[in-house]
Amino acid sequence: MGTQPGAEDAPTAPLNYYNYFTEIEEHFQRTRGTSLFLLSPLDWALIESWKNAEVPLEAVLRGIDAAFQKWRGRRVKTQMVNSLAFCAQAVLTEAQIMAGAVPARRQQTSAPPFRADELRAYLVRNAEAMPAGFEEIAGALRRHAEEAEQHLDDLEALEQRLTVLEDKMIAAARAAQTEESLLAARQELDRQLRPYRGKMTAPQLSMLEKQYLERRLLEKSSLPRLSLFYMR
Repeated sequence: MGTQPGAEDAPTAPLNYYNYFTEIEEHFQRTRGTSLFLLSPLDWALIESWKNAEVPLEAVLRGIDAAFQKWRGRRVKTQMVNSLAFCAQAVLTEAQIMAGAVPARRQQTSAPPFRADELRAYLVRNAEAMPAGFEEIAGALRRHAEEAEQHLDDLEALEQRLTVLEDKMIAAARAAQTEESLLAARQELDRQLRPYRGKMTAPQLSMLEKQYLERRLLEKSSLPRLSLFYMR
């Protein structure tokens, strides 16, 4: 990623916001020094919670750098950094620092981040992945695929529509789960979060819990993520 700009300087060029997930994954791997390290379901849920909270990508990258710098400065290192959750507080701090230094709303670059045929293929692929019982959502995705060219003019509006569809999909998938299945997911989340609860604020924990449980639910139900952030 190169040298990070100072907190007082806004970035001169927008980062590719639709590569949010891969940028963070690759930066964490490089900073940790192990390119083969795989993020956990909790890590992916944490990234998604940052995305939904509109935490700037630059703030996340700076937070990762700051957390590792602090860790490497310790005289005694009891264990490796094995989760993005270790960086959560540093990311929050960087987001607060940048709050007055960058525009609150994202601005789309002059060129879309992907082509119409890529967008169309992504929407069709998700429509085809819908199991029985989700025909309404599959139909909506196909209609959006037919209008891929027009959607490139306002990707934020398309993302909002996909969010609505995903919310409906999640609600239907949750209603189909047994009480025992939902309880098992909650217990697994509590186990994974236990080491990090003291390092996060209540709102952070609440959002992370929501994203983790939804991600696990969709995986268990073999349902795709619909957001444009998952195109790459």
